[in-house]
Amino acid sequence: MDKWLWAARFYKTRGLACEEIQKNRIDVNDHTAKPARELKVGDRVTLRQGPVTRTVVVSALLPMRGPAPVAQTMYQETEESLQHNAAQREARRLAPEPAHSIEQGRPTKRERRHLDQTRAPWDDRWSASLD
Repeated sequence: MDKWLWAARFYKTRGLACEEIQKNRIDVNDHTAKPARELKVGDRVTLRQGPVTRTVVVSALLPMRGPAPVAQTMYQETEESLQHNAAQREARRLAPEPAHSIEQGRPTKRERRHLDQTRAPWDDRWSASLD
């Protein structure tokens, strides 16, 4: 399993593929996978890569890692997965930028003076002086 994920170029190293499998982020035929699991042509592999969930069908098993065009022939992504990922991309594109909800960063000198003036009664009330 980990060797196929590495050869199909889903992960940069076999170690990363093993880590993702052990974190239960990869399912084979709706069952959790193990790194040493044997894959067969026609198996349905569901994997999560960050916010993206991909479902692919194994179409070839190669013994070694090859160039990217050859790796892309090792699997076929399902139509539902493609549509779901396109909808997610569109939703992320249309979502508001989180940084825009912050009106200001640090207060200006004038705003700081105003904050200090409004805080003064609180500081006087709870002073630790002996008066």
